[in-house]
Amino acid sequence: MPTPTLPANATPEDIVYRFLHALAAQDHDQVAALLAPELRYTNVSLPTLRGGEFVAKLLRRVISGRRSFDVQVHSIAASGDTVLTERTDVLALGPLHVRFWVCGTFRVENGRITLWRDYFDWWDLGRGTVRGVLGIALPRLRATLPAQPGE
Repeated sequence: MPTPTLPANATPEDIVYRFLHALAAQDHDQVAALLAPELRYTNVSLPTLRGGEFVAKLLRRVISGRRSFDVQVHSIAASGDTVLTERTDVLALGPLHVRFWVCGTFRVENGRITLWRDYFDWWDLGRGTVRGVLGIALPRLRATLPAQPGE
């Protein structure tokens, strides 16, 4: 697995922020470098995926080319090696853009993410999907990141 390109004094908060933005930039080498071999990744209510290399390969397949991810971090806070995020994510599959709220918990050990647990509201995801479908026909409705944090 590649070595993360971070300053030596990077905090767990820095690492999580860098990870999310590397995912948005489709910098899959950096994404892989920031995930620990023992990673546990859970979207709560869905099965847990294990292994940084496995998750990095899956993300490379799911988020590439016209299938993209964007993120706006509204709040980020750390206590020791645990980082909490409140954010808006946008998943784009060609012309379908789905925007939804996410709260994430990350644990960072030795400069790599060992736990990534996201919580989201199925109703909000469903509403974002409906808006995304409508945005295909009416591009002005297409989901984008909020103009201001917290919107």
